Amino acid sequence: MEENTNQPISQEEVSETVKRDAKGLFASISKFLRELLNIRTETDKDQTIEDVKNDIPFKGHTAWILVFSVFVASIGLNVSSTAVVIGAMLISPLMGPIVGVGLAIAINDIDTLRRSLVNLGVMVGLSVIAATLYFWASPLTELTPELEARTAPTILDVLVAVFGGLALIVAKSKKGTMPNAIAGVAIATALMPPLCTVGYGIAVWEPDFFLGALYLFSINAIFIALSTFIVAKLLRFPMLRYANSAKRKRTAQLASLLAVLAMIPASYTFYTTLQESNAERDYSHFLEDEINTNENLYLRKDFYNYNEKTIKLYFDGEIPDAVVSDLKNEIKKYSHIGDFELSVNGNKARGLDQVSKAYDRAIVELDRIEKENDKLLDEIEDLKIQIAGLETNLREANKVVPVEVLPYFSISKDAKIRFPDLAELGYGEVLRSNFLKVDTVKVIFPKWKFQVSDSLNNIRVNSLQEWITKEMKADTLYVE
Repeated sequence: MEENTNQPISQEEVSETVKRDAKGLFASISKFLRELLNIRTETDKDQTIEDVKNDIPFKGHTAWILVFSVFVASIGLNVSSTAVVIGAMLISPLMGPIVGVGLAIAINDIDTLRRSLVNLGVMVGLSVIAATLYFWASPLTELTPELEARTAPTILDVLVAVFGGLALIVAKSKKGTMPNAIAGVAIATALMPPLCTVGYGIAVWEPDFFLGALYLFSINAIFIALSTFIVAKLLRFPMLRYANSAKRKRTAQLASLLAVLAMIPASYTFYTTLQESNAERDYSHFLEDEINTNENLYLRKDFYNYNEKTIKLYFDGEIPDAVVSDLKNEIKKYSHIGDFELSVNGNKARGLDQVSKAYDRAIVELDRIEKENDKLLDEIEDLKIQIAGLETNLREANKVVPVEVLPYFSISKDAKIRFPDLAELGYGEVLRSNFLKVDTVKVIFPKWKFQVSDSLNNIRVNSLQEWITKEMKADTLYVE
């Protein structure tokens, strides 16, 4: 008798098997993700450093391309054309010095840092001068939506600068080139429009536009440089070596100080824009949840000021004190606007009774206007019927026998033979009235080659009239 080898598996063995399978699956997923996201193996560090250094200088062709792209972007902003602005951003060589600053700090290259800062200043100055000249000469000075959108940074602008800067340095560090990615970053980070808006602010002398746009450009530039610095550090770009260790130490300290100084305003801006965005979101929720859902409140106008931390609400009708207190208590539930000063204002003159009466008067007036319109429409329909009848009568009165059914052509040929001095012969049927009735009569219109005396002319006209009357078998024929 064979021994049964199928022994029952214990719970511990099952657990161990599941754990081993789970560890194997986790290891496979981890390996896949590492291979998928690994960029170290395809990073050409030396070539990346060389490419970044080559993109830093602004002179010759690069300077002219910058000037022309500024004019193109300014025109796009001036006429509020997004497509033109995007085209200008594609051809603008703005990111070279900014990336150079971030990389120079990362590798402690003080000379490259100095060149990058100098060329960054040249780039900003050249762009602002060109934009200022354009808007100063342009007859279009109205503030367009494209210009207004570049006067203050938002949290989205900060995030775009961060991720755009990361994408840019990763694209530049890859072996070979990724022009599509670099062009996309040029569009996304939108460095050109804020500089053009700075020129607009100077040309029309609006300090708020000038400072706001310059601030937006600074934020974009700082975060692009900061992203470059972070990626270069993560990819372990080689630090520049100095023969003098003391000089290397001072350079490293200076680079670190610049990095920290750059991060302080960048971090503050990120925090403030995030807070402002959260406050605006809370304000929208407050209006939606506390005001719009209350059927007894009729909000006419509202004013929201984040900098002054004030909210002013204007309602139609008188607002009871209990409602005011309730709104002030409810706003405290919204963490980002809880400390705002809330002002609630009613309008007795525009209370519900007054609004209802005004509405009733408007309804009565509207009914009166509709009745008058209906009366006018009826009169118009009657006139249309009368006009149609008159047109029918006129067509009946003007109805004539078509010329082609008459033997006119053969008669005209015979008339030329019988009357050699006849130059032309016209024929028609015309309406003739004695003011009592209207008749249709046949008329001929002879034209002779030669002028003769009245007596001879009467003879030849009568002869022509008698002959044509006979040929056409007409009762009456007139001669004109």
